[in-house]
Amino acid sequence: METIKPKKLIKSNKIGIIGISGQIKEYAKLEKAKIFFENSGYEVVISKSCKSSHRYMAGNCDKDCIDTLHNFFEDKSIDAIVCARGGYGTLRLLKYIDWNIIKNNPKIFAGYSDITTLLNMIYKKTGLITFHSAMPYGDFSGDINSYTKESFFETLSGIKTEYKAENSQLYYKGKAKGRLWGGNLSTLVSLCGTDFVPSENLILLLEDLNEPAYKIDKMLTQLFNIKEIRENVKGIALGEFLNIDNKDYLKDITTELAQRLAIPVCDGFKLTHNKEKDTIPIGVKAQFDSIKGTINLEEYYTI
Repeated sequence: METIKPKKLIKSNKIGIIGISGQIKEYAKLEKAKIFFENSGYEVVISKSCKSSHRYMAGNCDKDCIDTLHNFFEDKSIDAIVCARGGYGTLRLLKYIDWNIIKNNPKIFAGYSDITTLLNMIYKKTGLITFHSAMPYGDFSGDINSYTKESFFETLSGIKTEYKAENSQLYYKGKAKGRLWGGNLSTLVSLCGTDFVPSENLILLLEDLNEPAYKIDKMLTQLFNIKEIRENVKGIALGEFLNIDNKDYLKDITTELAQRLAIPVCDGFKLTHNKEKDTIPIGVKAQFDSIKGTINLEEYYTI
């Protein structure tokens, strides 16, 4: 499939903040985020689905979220779509999405956590590069981390070309080339049973929150039981696994996986639910060096 690159974000562009995952319990946070983006030089529109909810999800119903997603892609005045928050809900939408609407109206689509579902499925189904990024509700509505802000705008404007791990632990040394792919582990695993694995070499990005070690073990095992993942993943770049019950177990699990796969693996990337995070393009060609703890992008990912 041919890769589609969205137009880079420039000042005066209109950013659409979209609610298609978890319920927006404090709408005032989005109003603060709107002010932040406007003060940064952008126009902003917030989807009506951010003001309504069904159970623990945004929007009046799944159809409301689907219509919102389709409408924001079709709206020519909107240059970039940034998901308001994660939570849960995007998995319910997949069977209703008209992928041609997205393919024929390419633009920046960004978010993380539960949005991992759409980041990877949009790339798989359309070839559009998406962005694992900070989100308005949690990252741009209060005390804004300067690194997170800088990475967000540098990446969406097509400037950032390298990601560096900090305090990295090496699990298996080496270099690998492939397209960046993945995100939140538990969300990625929820796609098992669907056609979600790209047929090309991949550098797998992983992070998670509030998952015990045994569940991480279980999820990694489930992923790598899939033949296409075993064959296509050429390296694993790990972010943070926050609030885990046993860090030593996590190291053991990761060591065993790295040794079994015999591919480059290291941790320390700012792929995380923490305040300080990187925005990273999904679907872009990159080189991963687990010894240096670096990811270098090998192509432009915006136009």
